[in-house]
Amino acid sequence: MKKILALVFVATLLVECSTVPITGRKRLNIVGDSQVLPASFAQYKGFLEKNKLSKDVAKSNQIKRVGKKISAAVDRFMRANGMTAEANSYKWEFNLVDDKTVNAWCLPGGKVVFYTGIMPICDNENGVAAVMGHEIAHAFAKHGQERMTSAYGQQLGGIAVALGTRNSKNSQLWNMAYGIGSQVGMLSFSRTHENEADKLGLVFMIMAGYKGEEAAEVWVRMSQRAGSKKSQPEFLSTHPSNKSRIQTLRAYLPEAIRQAAKYNVPAKK
Repeated sequence: MKKILALVFVATLLVECSTVPITGRKRLNIVGDSQVLPASFAQYKGFLEKNKLSKDVAKSNQIKRVGKKISAAVDRFMRANGMTAEANSYKWEFNLVDDKTVNAWCLPGGKVVFYTGIMPICDNENGVAAVMGHEIAHAFAKHGQERMTSAYGQQLGGIAVALGTRNSKNSQLWNMAYGIGSQVGMLSFSRTHENEADKLGLVFMIMAGYKGEEAAEVWVRMSQRAGSKKSQPEFLSTHPSNKSRIQTLRAYLPEAIRQAAKYNVPAKK
């Protein structure tokens, strides 16, 4: 039975191979939006019910303002490039949660959370835009769905069950897709997503009118925050090193400016 499932899985992958817009990377994805988005929206709603929103009106409004501008740029790109149905599926929402954790994330369908702990690293509105662009890029490139596909390949029927039922496997599924991996192979896969989100996010923030130079500076500040703390080798990390990200973002900036100018066009009517 497992051999049959494996053959079906491989055959499906051959059919479902697609290309990430802008970067051109080939991806494998057998998990559709119709499966993922309802769960994503439910997860987001549940998260907000269990966590405290920030009472800092100015910063909360900043998150919403930046999110609105960058999501509008992404929406404009999608509608100008034959992705109207996909653009319509996004239900954008941006919230600042009162939590000292240095983090931010975006679930499939455009549900974004920033933690107050990351705001000093952002430092300014361009910094917020850099982080916002990066997180939105994860959803745009369907990295979560791609991770689910990879998990499906490793566990076969288990993921299908989790998608189709309301039980503990649902939370396990989301942990696998959006949490931290435990195997070196999966960690490398995650770094591919992080690098791609850095580049896409840089394009999106420039399209929205923000200064792309600030993206690298966010990681300079992240490095300064880390100070002399030793980090594990990059090949054992889910994310590229701070130094690596700074170099990549600075090197990619001219190309990001060119891409932003190319794609920053009115939507087709």
